[in-house]
Amino acid sequence: MEQTLKKSKGRAFSTNAMVKISILGVLAYIIMFIETPVPFFPPFLKMDFSDLPAIIGGFALGPIAGLTIEFIKNILHFATKSGTGGIGELANFMIGGAFVVTSSYLYKRTHSKKGAMIALVIGTLCMAATGVVMNATVLLPFFANFMGGADKLIAMGQGLNANVTGMWTFALYLIGPFNLFKGVVLSVVTAVLYKKVSPLIKQR
Repeated sequence: MEQTLKKSKGRAFSTNAMVKISILGVLAYIIMFIETPVPFFPPFLKMDFSDLPAIIGGFALGPIAGLTIEFIKNILHFATKSGTGGIGELANFMIGGAFVVTSSYLYKRTHSKKGAMIALVIGTLCMAATGVVMNATVLLPFFANFMGGADKLIAMGQGLNANVTGMWTFALYLIGPFNLFKGVVLSVVTAVLYKKVSPLIKQR
């Protein structure tokens, strides 16, 4: 008999599901190292697809599974590569988790192609909003210390958008749009890949 560990999508997580969650978490961790800067955004913001295994896992196995994949990814990164003392990983977990949990929960409730599209749109908006708050209150003040103070960080932001006058406007006019862009890209890739890979995740 399979061991019951946690609940997701109204069923108990089986050992089989936990193995899949672990594999997706490690895959997300590996993908986290493949990143690229995006033009017109601050250089420390880089596009990566490490949230993709969590989104697909969340759609297939439920929101708790998706959040667990995000946790595995970030705890591995914290243990092996962190340069922020865990602050970057915490923010990544919360921002990515906002997308994954919101979208997979809504998809669970409206299990259709249209429902998936709506779930991904709302998930993107939640990720962008969470990113603004986390950056304005935690990440940007942290990075400012490495750039010689908040004034230098804000000056860099003003070079990209004249509306930047402080941490909150930096987050609102630069971080928010970046996460919206990232969410759209992740949503498109999820829409393309999900039906192809979900049978592999769901099968016993």
